[in-house]
Amino acid sequence: MPVQTPLSASEPPHDCRRCRRLVRLRETLRAEEPDWWNAPVPAWGDPEAWLAIVGLAPGRRGANRTGRPFTGDGAGYLLFAALADAGLARGTYRGEPGDGLVLEGAMILNAVKCLPPSNKPTRDEFQRCSPYLSKQLAALPSLEVVLAIGKDAHEAVLRHHRLALARHPFAHSAVHHLPDGTTLLDSLHCSRYNVNTGRLTAEMFAGVFRQALALRR
Repeated sequence: MPVQTPLSASEPPHDCRRCRRLVRLRETLRAEEPDWWNAPVPAWGDPEAWLAIVGLAPGRRGANRTGRPFTGDGAGYLLFAALADAGLARGTYRGEPGDGLVLEGAMILNAVKCLPPSNKPTRDEFQRCSPYLSKQLAALPSLEVVLAIGKDAHEAVLRHHRLALARHPFAHSAVHHLPDGTTLLDSLHCSRYNVNTGRLTAEMFAGVFRQALALRR
Protein backbone atom coordinates (compact mmCIF):
# COMPACT_ATOMS: atom_id res chain seq x y z
CA MET A 1 0.00 0.00 0.00
CA PRO A 2 1.26 3.51 -0.77
CA VAL A 3 2.51 5.59 2.15
CA GLN A 4 4.72 8.40 0.81
CA THR A 5 3.11 10.33 -2.03
CA PRO A 6 4.30 13.05 -4.41
CA LEU A 7 2.12 15.65 -2.65
CA SER A 8 2.28 14.32 0.91
CA ALA A 9 2.20 17.72 2.58
CA SER A 10 -1.21 18.47 1.05
CA GLU A 11 -2.88 15.13 1.82
CA PRO A 12 -5.62 14.63 4.44
CA PRO A 13 -4.79 12.42 7.42
CA HIS A 14 -5.28 8.67 6.98
CA ASP A 15 -8.22 8.83 9.39
CA CYS A 16 -9.70 12.13 8.18
CA ARG A 17 -13.05 12.73 9.88
CA ARG A 18 -14.36 15.76 7.98
CA CYS A 19 -17.35 13.94 6.46
CA ARG A 20 -19.45 11.90 8.86
CA ARG A 21 -21.19 9.85 6.16
CA LEU A 22 -17.91 8.91 4.46
CA VAL A 23 -16.32 8.01 7.80
CA ARG A 24 -19.21 5.64 8.58
CA LEU A 25 -18.78 3.88 5.24
CA ARG A 26 -15.01 3.70 5.72
CA GLU A 27 -15.37 2.13 9.17
CA THR A 28 -17.87 -0.42 7.85
CA LEU A 29 -15.52 -1.43 5.06
CA ARG A 30 -12.53 -1.61 7.39
CA ALA A 31 -14.44 -4.23 9.37
CA GLU A 32 -15.61 -6.10 6.24
CA GLU A 33 -12.41 -5.77 4.17
CA PRO A 34 -9.49 -5.18 6.55
CA ASP A 35 -6.90 -5.74 3.80
CA TRP A 36 -8.21 -2.90 1.64
CA TRP A 37 -6.82 0.66 1.69
CA ASN A 38 -10.09 2.11 3.13
CA ALA A 39 -8.79 5.67 3.65
CA PRO A 40 -8.45 8.94 1.75
CA VAL A 41 -6.73 8.13 -1.53
CA PRO A 42 -3.59 10.21 -2.15
CA ALA A 43 -2.61 11.91 -5.37
CA TRP A 44 -0.38 9.84 -7.60
CA GLY A 45 1.98 10.69 -10.43
CA ASP A 46 4.80 13.02 -11.42
CA PRO A 47 5.33 15.99 -9.04
CA GLU A 48 6.60 17.99 -12.05
CA ALA A 49 3.44 17.23 -14.01
CA TRP A 50 2.19 19.66 -16.64
CA LEU A 51 -1.11 17.74 -16.77
CA ALA A 52 -3.38 17.25 -13.75
CA ILE A 53 -6.12 14.67 -14.19
CA VAL A 54 -9.00 15.28 -11.77
CA GLY A 55 -11.43 12.46 -11.10
CA LEU A 56 -14.56 12.37 -8.97
CA ALA A 57 -13.77 10.05 -6.04
CA PRO A 58 -12.31 6.59 -5.32
CA GLY A 59 -14.27 3.59 -6.59
CA ARG A 60 -15.30 0.96 -4.05
CA ARG A 61 -13.30 -1.90 -5.57
CA GLY A 62 -10.85 0.41 -7.33
CA ALA A 63 -8.87 3.08 -5.50
CA ASN A 64 -10.63 2.50 -2.16
CA ARG A 65 -9.31 -1.07 -2.32
CA THR A 66 -5.86 -0.43 -3.80
CA GLY A 67 -4.98 3.06 -2.52
CA ARG A 68 -4.00 4.36 -5.98
CA PRO A 69 -6.32 6.53 -8.12
CA PHE A 70 -8.21 4.73 -10.90
CA THR A 71 -6.46 1.47 -10.03
CA GLY A 72 -8.36 -1.80 -9.77
CA ASP A 73 -11.63 -1.00 -11.52
CA GLY A 74 -12.81 -0.81 -15.12
CA ALA A 75 -12.10 2.90 -15.56
CA GLY A 76 -8.38 2.41 -14.99
CA TYR A 77 -7.81 0.26 -18.06
CA LEU A 78 -9.00 2.96 -20.45
CA LEU A 79 -7.29 5.79 -18.56
CA PHE A 80 -3.86 4.19 -18.30
CA ALA A 81 -3.98 2.93 -21.90
CA ALA A 82 -4.68 6.50 -23.05
CA LEU A 83 -1.87 7.84 -20.85
CA ALA A 84 0.56 5.30 -22.31
CA ASP A 85 -0.48 6.13 -25.88
CA ALA A 86 0.10 9.83 -25.14
CA GLY A 87 3.60 9.13 -23.79
CA LEU A 88 2.56 9.99 -20.22
CA ALA A 89 2.91 6.54 -18.65
CA ARG A 90 5.77 4.05 -18.63
CA GLY A 91 5.33 0.40 -17.76
CA THR A 92 2.36 -1.95 -17.84
CA TYR A 93 -0.87 -1.32 -15.96
CA ARG A 94 -2.00 -4.46 -14.12
CA GLY A 95 -4.60 -3.04 -11.76
CA GLU A 96 -2.49 -3.07 -8.59
CA PRO A 97 -0.24 -0.37 -7.08
CA GLY A 98 2.77 -2.70 -7.23
CA ASP A 99 2.60 -3.10 -11.02
CA GLY A 100 5.55 -0.73 -11.56
CA LEU A 101 3.61 1.74 -13.69
CA VAL A 102 5.09 5.27 -13.65
CA LEU A 103 3.46 8.49 -14.82
CA GLU A 104 5.63 11.06 -16.60
CA GLY A 105 4.25 14.58 -16.92
CA ALA A 106 0.90 13.69 -15.34
CA MET A 107 -0.60 13.68 -11.84
CA ILE A 108 -3.94 12.14 -10.85
CA LEU A 109 -6.08 13.83 -8.19
CA ASN A 110 -9.64 13.36 -6.94
CA ALA A 111 -12.22 16.01 -6.13
CA VAL A 112 -13.30 13.89 -3.14
CA LYS A 113 -10.61 11.82 -1.43
CA CYS A 114 -12.79 9.15 0.21
CA LEU A 115 -15.24 6.60 -1.14
CA PRO A 116 -18.82 7.97 -1.15
CA PRO A 117 -21.91 5.74 -0.97
CA SER A 118 -23.14 4.83 -4.47
CA ASN A 119 -20.21 6.87 -5.85
CA LYS A 120 -22.21 10.08 -5.25
CA PRO A 121 -20.65 12.68 -2.95
CA THR A 122 -22.96 15.32 -1.53
CA ARG A 123 -22.41 19.02 -2.16
CA ASP A 124 -21.22 19.35 1.45
CA GLU A 125 -18.65 16.56 0.93
CA PHE A 126 -17.30 18.30 -2.15
CA GLN A 127 -16.94 21.50 -0.14
CA ARG A 128 -15.24 19.80 2.82
CA CYS A 129 -12.70 18.14 0.54
CA SER A 130 -12.12 21.14 -1.72
CA PRO A 131 -9.16 22.53 0.29
CA TYR A 132 -7.16 19.40 -0.56
CA LEU A 133 -7.84 19.73 -4.28
CA SER A 134 -6.91 23.42 -4.14
CA LYS A 135 -3.67 22.74 -2.27
CA GLN A 136 -2.68 20.00 -4.67
CA LEU A 137 -3.37 21.96 -7.82
CA ALA A 138 -1.34 24.83 -6.33
CA ALA A 139 1.50 22.44 -5.43
CA LEU A 140 2.20 21.52 -9.08
CA PRO A 141 4.79 24.07 -10.26
CA SER A 142 4.72 23.00 -13.90
CA LEU A 143 0.95 22.71 -14.29
CA GLU A 144 -0.43 23.83 -17.67
CA VAL A 145 -3.55 21.73 -18.34
CA VAL A 146 -6.21 20.32 -16.01
CA LEU A 147 -8.21 17.42 -17.44
CA ALA A 148 -11.56 16.95 -15.68
CA ILE A 149 -12.85 13.38 -15.88
CA GLY A 150 -16.61 13.90 -15.72
CA LYS A 151 -18.92 16.80 -14.96
CA ASP A 152 -18.49 16.67 -11.16
CA ALA A 153 -14.71 16.99 -11.47
CA HIS A 154 -15.19 19.83 -13.96
CA GLU A 155 -17.38 21.72 -11.48
CA ALA A 156 -14.93 21.10 -8.62
CA VAL A 157 -12.14 22.72 -10.65
CA LEU A 158 -14.37 25.69 -11.51
CA ARG A 159 -15.24 26.16 -7.83
CA HIS A 160 -11.52 26.10 -6.99
CA HIS A 161 -11.12 29.06 -9.36
CA ARG A 162 -14.40 30.68 -8.18
CA LEU A 163 -15.81 30.65 -11.67
CA ALA A 164 -19.54 30.58 -12.49
CA LEU A 165 -20.61 27.10 -13.57
CA ALA A 166 -23.18 28.45 -16.03
CA ARG A 167 -20.52 30.37 -17.96
CA HIS A 168 -18.33 27.29 -18.37
CA PRO A 169 -20.61 24.41 -19.38
CA PHE A 170 -19.29 20.87 -19.31
CA ALA A 171 -18.96 19.03 -22.62
CA HIS A 172 -16.64 16.33 -23.87
CA SER A 173 -13.47 17.94 -25.30
CA ALA A 174 -14.57 21.45 -24.25
CA VAL A 175 -11.77 23.88 -23.39
CA HIS A 176 -11.96 26.60 -20.71
CA HIS A 177 -9.27 29.18 -19.96
CA LEU A 178 -8.63 29.62 -16.23
CA PRO A 179 -7.60 32.79 -14.36
CA ASP A 180 -4.17 31.43 -13.40
CA GLY A 181 -3.20 30.88 -17.04
CA THR A 182 -3.85 27.14 -17.06
CA THR A 183 -6.44 25.44 -19.26
CA LEU A 184 -9.33 23.23 -18.20
CA LEU A 185 -10.16 20.43 -20.64
CA ASP A 186 -13.27 18.26 -20.20
CA SER A 187 -13.84 14.57 -20.82
CA LEU A 188 -16.71 12.23 -20.25
CA HIS A 189 -15.88 9.84 -17.43
CA CYS A 190 -14.01 6.72 -18.55
CA SER A 191 -16.38 4.49 -16.57
CA ARG A 192 -17.26 1.02 -17.75
CA TYR A 193 -20.88 2.19 -18.06
CA ASN A 194 -19.99 4.99 -20.48
CA VAL A 195 -17.81 2.67 -22.52
CA ASN A 196 -20.33 -0.20 -22.60
CA THR A 197 -23.16 2.09 -23.69
CA GLY A 198 -21.00 3.66 -26.42
CA ARG A 199 -21.27 7.13 -24.90
CA LEU A 200 -17.46 7.21 -24.74
CA THR A 201 -15.17 5.29 -27.07
CA ALA A 202 -11.45 4.61 -26.71
CA GLU A 203 -10.83 6.88 -29.71
CA MET A 204 -12.85 9.72 -28.17
CA PHE A 205 -10.86 9.39 -24.95
CA ALA A 206 -7.52 9.19 -26.75
CA GLY A 207 -8.53 12.34 -28.64
CA VAL A 208 -8.82 14.27 -25.39
CA PHE A 209 -5.21 13.44 -24.55
CA ARG A 210 -4.12 14.56 -28.00
CA GLN A 211 -5.94 17.83 -27.27
CA ALA A 212 -4.13 18.12 -23.93
CA LEU A 213 -0.76 17.69 -25.64
CA ALA A 214 -1.71 20.36 -28.20
CA LEU A 215 -2.71 22.78 -25.40
CA ARG A 216 0.73 22.75 -23.80
CA ARG A 217 2.32 26.18 -23.95
